[in-house]
Amino acid sequence: MESAFRHGAREGVRDFLPLSVGLVPWAVVTGIAMRSIGLSEIESLGMNLLVYAGTAQLGTLPLIAAGAPLWLIMLTALALNLRFIIFSASIAPLFAGRSGAERLASSYLLVDGVYAICAEKALKSGDAQWRWGYFIAPSIFNWVMWQLFVAFGVFGAEFVPHDWSLEFMVTIALMVMVLPMVRTRPMLVAALAGGLGAVLLRGLPLRLGVVAGIVIGIGAGFVAERWQQRRGAA
Repeated sequence: MESAFRHGAREGVRDFLPLSVGLVPWAVVTGIAMRSIGLSEIESLGMNLLVYAGTAQLGTLPLIAAGAPLWLIMLTALALNLRFIIFSASIAPLFAGRSGAERLASSYLLVDGVYAICAEKALKSGDAQWRWGYFIAPSIFNWVMWQLFVAFGVFGAEFVPHDWSLEFMVTIALMVMVLPMVRTRPMLVAALAGGLGAVLLRGLPLRLGVVAGIVIGIGAGFVAERWQQRRGAA
């Protein structure tokens, strides 16, 4: 009989596969963007391995190109990745009994797409081995795809005409990744408030409008969730 781990791994990759299509243009554009600000191939690949967070990479590249202070670059990356604290806290039960090394590897591999597709189903399972396979297999699959197509963008950047506007590809890819996550009212409120705030405050210096939009989105989502809980208890 097939082990629970292998069965979970197969199901995880199968469930995640349709969403992974949106990863390809996002990864390619990220690779091109790193090269376009002057990073070498080795620097780009190194940043991709170290950071492994497309939103943070794309969000900090303009600051790096503009020579922004290191503290601002780090603050922006931190703000853009704050959501992973919430993600990791919500799926912590999946890793009960796992070793420290496995938990550390899982924290590095955690991405929006895998969380959006796999978290709810994994938390409903009582089989620890199935849960582990269901989470770790699509996470590794995502990592391999991301590294491969970012490298494709890095080494193919010099062949892309400079007058091509590829930003829309990132926008479409992000929409594909985000839409499955906006399934509750608090998440919808957070997304709308954060997006609107970032647009309205885009004129702030040093691109702080993005950071402000994130803070607004988190605050709005928190208020909406508390309001929903109180309404449900009433």
